[in-house]
Amino acid sequence: MNSDRIRENLLTVQGRIAQAARRSGREPAAVTLVAVTKKRPVELLRPLLEAGTLDLGENYPQELWEKVEALSGAPAPIRWHLIGHLQGNKARRTLPMVRLIHAVDSLKLLKTLDDLAAEVADPPEVCLQVNTSAEEAKHGWKDASVLADADAIAACSRIKVAGLMTMAAYGTDAETARPSFVRLRAIRDSLARLTGLPLRSLSMGMSNDYEAAVEEGATLVRVGSALFEGVEP
Repeated sequence: MNSDRIRENLLTVQGRIAQAARRSGREPAAVTLVAVTKKRPVELLRPLLEAGTLDLGENYPQELWEKVEALSGAPAPIRWHLIGHLQGNKARRTLPMVRLIHAVDSLKLLKTLDDLAAEVADPPEVCLQVNTSAEEAKHGWKDASVLADADAIAACSRIKVAGLMTMAAYGTDAETARPSFVRLRAIRDSLARLTGLPLRSLSMGMSNDYEAAVEEGATLVRVGSALFEGVEP
């Protein structure tokens, strides 16, 4: 059954995260698994919720809106994450629904969210997306430009900048992706010094490289396909 397979996959992923955390001298609880539910029907999400996985990540705002409504009666409150690109014209509707926006990819978007945060009783935190792989197709700050924007980032005081986010280059595996994670951690440390912000969150690592990301300091890993492997659509 799909439910059984999803639970088995979840246990496997959780076990590998725990092992990677211990290898890096950290407690497994320091890493949050964000289950990526993009394009997955709601009925496949219920086994994750029943198993206590309440951090769910969506790539597209419209799909997020639909699933927030569909799962509004879940037994426990879901912590929704927007992990994909957010257009400014979809920000106002999205902001009250999520706990963390992972891919704030420009100063313009950050300022928009900072303005909108004044309208929300409990605004979400955000991570700034940095293009550590230097791929043209990816959104995000270049590593030098995010440091150059340090003062402007620090001035956005209504929205909490929790940390940084990245995606490794397309076609990489755990080891070839590792330099992107090392780079993000170094940029985070530099930006924290420049802004005075704690920047405790590092959102990095997906199904094919999350163990390396955890070893390099990830506090949030975005895992989708590994959770739904072998599951019928």
